[in-house]
Amino acid sequence: MPEDADDHLKVLGDFLRTQRRLANLSLRQLSAMTAVSNPYLSQIERGLHAPSVRVLKSIAEALNMSTEALLEQAGLLTETISTEGATEAALRADHRLTAQQKNALLSVYYSYIEANEAEPEP
Repeated sequence: MPEDADDHLKVLGDFLRTQRRLANLSLRQLSAMTAVSNPYLSQIERGLHAPSVRVLKSIAEALNMSTEALLEQAGLLTETISTEGATEAALRADHRLTAQQKNALLSVYYSYIEANEAEPEP
């Protein structure tokens, strides 16, 4: 666990860089998808700035990951379910899938989650 704010920003930046690379996106591509400037994204990845919740939400959507998982990584959520993000992480880490296949599977997964949240079980 990071000991101070600077360490925490560095961990968050490293996490975001890893997720962006797993999605096979350049900083410029992520910038276009999030409406966040390329230099600012670079500074976030290097741990030089603490992004706002709006920026984190935009990045999470662009990377097809849950906003909650990213907010937790940023230290803005303290309570999470232990399996939160496990499916996403497993799909992103599977080297046997292409980036397009990962994104397709994540899209289907998220659509099931949203459908289940919209209609609670009896």
